[in-house]
Amino acid sequence: MKKLLDVMAALRDPESGCPWDIKQSFASLIPYTLEEAYEVADAIEQGDLQGLKYELGDLLFQVVFYAQIAREQSLFEFADVVDAISEKLVRRHPHVFAGQAFNNETELHQAWEQHKAEERDAQAIEQSGTEQASVLAGVAAALPALKRAQKLQKRAARSGFDWPEVTPVLDKLQEEINEVREAVQQQDPAAMFEEMGDLLFSVVNLARHLDVDAEEALRGGNRKFISRFSHIEQSLQQAGESLEQQDLQTLESLWQAAKRQEKADAKQS
Repeated sequence: MKKLLDVMAALRDPESGCPWDIKQSFASLIPYTLEEAYEVADAIEQGDLQGLKYELGDLLFQVVFYAQIAREQSLFEFADVVDAISEKLVRRHPHVFAGQAFNNETELHQAWEQHKAEERDAQAIEQSGTEQASVLAGVAAALPALKRAQKLQKRAARSGFDWPEVTPVLDKLQEEINEVREAVQQQDPAAMFEEMGDLLFSVVNLARHLDVDAEEALRGGNRKFISRFSHIEQSLQQAGESLEQQDLQTLESLWQAAKRQEKADAKQS
């Protein structure tokens, strides 16, 4: 770690450092941090564990970069980041570090959430003077929209704001579809925008009730679409034809063929 910290300090040296690194700020690094986090996820999903080593290094470098900027502004240093997360993990795992016993995983989860709530309340008092933070406080606004929606819903559900079973969730989803259809019929762009947001939020709620991670499910859907679309492109290329020359009926037929091939490959594996 000292070697990496020294490299980072050299890159930010005002006299001899790298011009690009020197001009970066907390805000300018955000897109790169998000990109590196997604590249870590992609390496894992692709089974590229050798590549994962390098992607984790890139992500770690982002943490070091932020810490160096904070150090230059006399805010905190990398050691403070390490201390903060270490203390938090010890505090949230009393069953590991303080000998506290739990009868089951449910009790353990409840204790974990209680610790998080206490931390949010303490943070709210420190930052705004309020005595209790909102149940929804601390869900980062920069999260991907699907991930953030699911986290917001989970927080609300813990306070009892939730359907008891999946059937009314499905009914609500159908209601939102009908409202989108109505907005389309009225050709109201503002209403279409708003109703699509409600529809997507309801889809995430259904995923949560089915114990499905909406973000991961959509990532899987994206991969499936790429695979099937590539099958269409390859089929047309082998036939000496182009994608642009095909009508929708032909493309749909090729799409269904791709789905059948996908199922056949799955059975073989």
